[in-house]
Amino acid sequence: MSEKEENPGHITSNSDKVQNGPNVNSRAVCNVCNRMFRDPKILPCLHSFCSDCIAQLEPFSRDGAGTQGTGPAGLSTDHLALDEVFLETLVTDGPLPCDLCGEGAAESRCEICAISLCEFCCQAHRRQKRTASHSVQDLQELKSRGRLCRPVLCSLHPGQELRLFCQPCDLPVCLECAATLHRDHRCCPTRDIIDRHGDRIRELVSVHLRPRLERLEESLQKVDESQDVLTSRVEEVAQEVRAFARGYASAVETHCLSLLHRLEELHKQRRNQLHLEKAQLRQALLDVRGGVEFAERLLSCGSDAEILSAKGVTLQRLSSLSESSYDPQSAAAVDDASNICFLPSEPAGHVNGYPVVGIIHGKTADPNKCTVEGEGLQQCSVGQSGHFTLVCRDSGGDQLTRGGEHVVVSIAHKEKRNCTIETSVLDNSDGTYTVSYTPEEIGSYSVWVCVKTQHVKGSPFTLNIKRKLRRHSGTFHCCCFCSSGGSKEARCGCPGSMPGGFKGCGHGHKGHPGKPHWSCCGSTVEKSECLPESILTAVSGRGHLRTVEL
Repeated sequence: MSEKEENPGHITSNSDKVQNGPNVNSRAVCNVCNRMFRDPKILPCLHSFCSDCIAQLEPFSRDGAGTQGTGPAGLSTDHLALDEVFLETLVTDGPLPCDLCGEGAAESRCEICAISLCEFCCQAHRRQKRTASHSVQDLQELKSRGRLCRPVLCSLHPGQELRLFCQPCDLPVCLECAATLHRDHRCCPTRDIIDRHGDRIRELVSVHLRPRLERLEESLQKVDESQDVLTSRVEEVAQEVRAFARGYASAVETHCLSLLHRLEELHKQRRNQLHLEKAQLRQALLDVRGGVEFAERLLSCGSDAEILSAKGVTLQRLSSLSESSYDPQSAAAVDDASNICFLPSEPAGHVNGYPVVGIIHGKTADPNKCTVEGEGLQQCSVGQSGHFTLVCRDSGGDQLTRGGEHVVVSIAHKEKRNCTIETSVLDNSDGTYTVSYTPEEIGSYSVWVCVKTQHVKGSPFTLNIKRKLRRHSGTFHCCCFCSSGGSKEARCGCPGSMPGGFKGCGHGHKGHPGKPHWSCCGSTVEKSECLPESILTAVSGRGHLRTVEL
């Protein structure tokens, strides 16, 4: 067998000679050398490059091996890319040369050997005993299909297709490999297990990555819109500044230029922040989109063996993307530039000896610097109104002098679901916000205080709601418990009980020795809500009850 037949994974024909034109399939071209793929390999990021190109990259170029010491040869082959290369060679102008003799025009292609054959070589190929059973197809028929699915052959046993999967080794193998190298392993047909592995890839794409892809696209669109709003808002403020400055002399004109300079600085600062967030979102979008597109193309275009060959690196990359900590929902709120404004009445000092007014306000609340004050943040009683104050501060820790911030306060029970307390937030227009609430149930609550959708310093807080103590309005008895000799059976005229389970005193007992005990009248008040004994009167010397009305 010729060298071309011994290395069927390498497509020669015209693939190395095709010039990259505007109509060349980009999936068939290596982005490093800008040529048709030659032995393409899949990197852990799911990008594919020629094996020779990968060998020139870090860390492969450092010592000739990759992170696992196997070099480019240890990476998975991108069979889908090889399909694209061969399909591209089919649709190019001009006939393909025969891969065996190199002289005649190719008319057929052997799927097993992956070589193009002229009519003479095709007949010889079919006459050979070793290749007589190979599937040979007409090139014109392949062109008309518009899609190519090549068999994946074993690198150790040429001509043997990878039809089995070794589960202990997690590797597709041919029949000969299963009978020799993997004879003690559990090998099963690829068609029997492709659904299980394909479903895992499909789940990562549809359940985790596809929704995240949509959120990233939406967030990127919002950043673009914010940039337009920012530019528009800056221009509006600049027009106000210019209109205000036209009525003044040279001192006011100088002040006008300084205001515009300050505005431009704010513009650059906010624009850089938006550029940074946009770059992060764009990179995350590219990573997720690349993983999704590769996985979807692998599932839709790849054969069972192709999916299983790339399954390991694909699952590793998709899992990494799925578990990525960066999520647009947890990113900082998009800046709408509403806090950039011109305050024409604020004193601005002197310019050339002339007093001027008007400043550019661009301070914004920093949630990490905002503070919460007030006793109502830690405890309150049922039915009573609780209050605490939110103080908004900028990144330097200074209190803002204007209101208008987006403040959200949520109070939820820590143990009971759907048990929340309605809150009211009052903007005091001086950088502070008064929060009011009235609890209806006792327990421990979690208080979320957010500015611009972000928790302020210390949030969430813990709020304890206690039972409201009611003042007794009935008749209080003093008892002669000690005059009964400590008997728990001594009873009072009312059904009340003393702390610890002792009953009240009864009539006719011995005289009180001077130590007053007390209990409530037992009507509607619990023991813990009784008033202290100092308000009670002592019993008479004969041990009879004496009461006092409150």
